[in-house]
Amino acid sequence: MTQTWYRSPIALTALSLVIPPLGAAAVWWTALRAWKKLLLTVLLLVLTVVYLVAFFGLRMELSGAGNRPIFTFQSFDRRMAALEADRARQASALPAAARESPVAAETPQPKEQPAAVATPAVSSYWTDFRGPLRDGVYRQSEILTAWPAKGLPQVWKQPIGGGYASFVTGNGRAYTIEQRRDKEAVVAYDIATGRELWAHSYAAFFEESLGGPGPRATPTFHNGVIYSQGATGELRVLDAKTGALRWGKNILTDNQAQNIQWGMATSPLVVDGKVIAQPGGTDASVVAYAADSGKVVWKALSDQASYTSAMVLTVAGQRQIVTITAKRMVGLDPENGKLLWEYPWETQYDVNGSQPILIAGNRLLISSGYGHGSALVEINGSAVKTIWQSTRLKTRFSSAVLHEGYIYGLDENILTCLRVTDGNQMWKGGRYGYGQIMLAGGHIIVLAESGELALVKATPEQHTELAKFQAIEGKTWNHPAIENGLLLVRNAAEMACFRIGK
Repeated sequence: MTQTWYRSPIALTALSLVIPPLGAAAVWWTALRAWKKLLLTVLLLVLTVVYLVAFFGLRMELSGAGNRPIFTFQSFDRRMAALEADRARQASALPAAARESPVAAETPQPKEQPAAVATPAVSSYWTDFRGPLRDGVYRQSEILTAWPAKGLPQVWKQPIGGGYASFVTGNGRAYTIEQRRDKEAVVAYDIATGRELWAHSYAAFFEESLGGPGPRATPTFHNGVIYSQGATGELRVLDAKTGALRWGKNILTDNQAQNIQWGMATSPLVVDGKVIAQPGGTDASVVAYAADSGKVVWKALSDQASYTSAMVLTVAGQRQIVTITAKRMVGLDPENGKLLWEYPWETQYDVNGSQPILIAGNRLLISSGYGHGSALVEINGSAVKTIWQSTRLKTRFSSAVLHEGYIYGLDENILTCLRVTDGNQMWKGGRYGYGQIMLAGGHIIVLAESGELALVKATPEQHTELAKFQAIEGKTWNHPAIENGLLLVRNAAEMACFRIGK
């Protein structure tokens, strides 16, 4: 008679060495009755989970829908240990003089670089969240639309701190904000090598059950200065070359405001010598600080904050700040914060996390998830009217893009194309989870929730995926960025750079 595997002494010994609870349970299993086996099964599951958590760092996260578990063997402490080991390796690889002098270490050159990758020219293009116009469109240069079977050429990959910020770029550097143990850190990296150039850290820690620990808002690069906002409201203004602090304040305590459920997530907007922040306080929902000093210039509204970053748009011939609070979309005068118009927009949990899109001069597309959908609205002075509404595009915390009269966005977790004139759905296809998208060269670049990168044709005819490969590992909610043909991606554990330019 063939011996059952769990009765084999060799199998039992091997199992006991690898996962002791399983090995012990297999031994007991052979001698127990049915009802005892059921009890043992429950005990086995509990012991196995405890063992995997304690010795292998098993951790459960939730998907963007909040209803699907994502299991990883990288706990926050393990991620931090990997990050610290990597940065120590980077430091030891530098010459002694460079380790002693931050200035000497600013622009290290790699000893050897892949032949397929050229060092990029120094430029400052992707300076804001979702690009220079905050619309998720890359216009700087052509991109590769025929990707190799194994994916885009990788320039570098390395660990990174926690959080869901994206990258911005300036003068050959990439900037982001990360959670490093009990501190938030604004960090500068050399784009060509991935080497860390400086890190500005301060005590701040934010964590919630869905997203875990880390800051949410992407920094802004403007005229050699970095403007960064942490999840607990810490606004830091830094010299982009050295990381030296110019000024800083906590926008929540400064405006007697309370943090919101998933943390401060709006990127600072620099306009006309002012920094626009969105603390959500009484008579201080939107606040303008002097960019050079931090002095308050104006305060406006009493709305609760949400998760949409302010934009500068010219709507119906008038230049204005457009943003979405917890209850409405508004237009504000950049000079004094005067309310120009408003459009009610309420969702479950007061979550508005998608950027509006300017269409045809005086029309705006607004979209969200959480029991809502999308609408096209027309603004004429203070008058606002609805052109159409639809539930066929429900962006949760991603944003859509516009291309040649069509809107492309993630309807929950499936990519969707709508005709902008009437909201009719052209197609729906491609499950990418709760990731992020951007437009480049007439194509949609999708950074999926799984860490995969996909290339989809931006055409209303049908969903056509041209390529897909695994770029980084782990749950990925961070927006991609492109600077001079280099595609930068990250999540709460890894960051990577790929050559996408021709």
